[in-house]
Amino acid sequence: MRFVLFLFWIGCVSSLQASDSIIVRKDPRLDLLTAKQAQINKRSAMMTSSGQYKGYRIQVISTTNREQAFAIKTELLSRFPDQKSYTSYQSPLFKVRIGNFLKKEDAEQFRKTLSRFYPKGVYVVEDVIEYTLTEEEELLQ
Repeated sequence: MRFVLFLFWIGCVSSLQASDSIIVRKDPRLDLLTAKQAQINKRSAMMTSSGQYKGYRIQVISTTNREQAFAIKTELLSRFPDQKSYTSYQSPLFKVRIGNFLKKEDAEQFRKTLSRFYPKGVYVVEDVIEYTLTEEEELLQ
């Protein structure tokens, strides 16, 4: 930020008029630099220290029964082939989650769809997700 302010100060041409007003002319490249830095900051806020994205998934079941967890995962894969499902083990529980959502609203929307098939215990959880940048996002890098 100090570097940007220094560039701003260097790029400014100031003149003092009789009415004690200052006219500042800045280099238009500063606006591009500021916009690019804002994009970098926004993307950094979405990422973990390991470079993965923060997001949301829907937890469908948490059980001690391994077979039940894998049966639910198989059901999810057949009912929702466009969504990835995940099984994790945190002793003594097997957890089955589905989806990769950047926004909580999107995850909530999908949770409502899942609630028709699994009426109990389906909720949105924060998780590290798989996410690939869109073409537009890649151009901004």
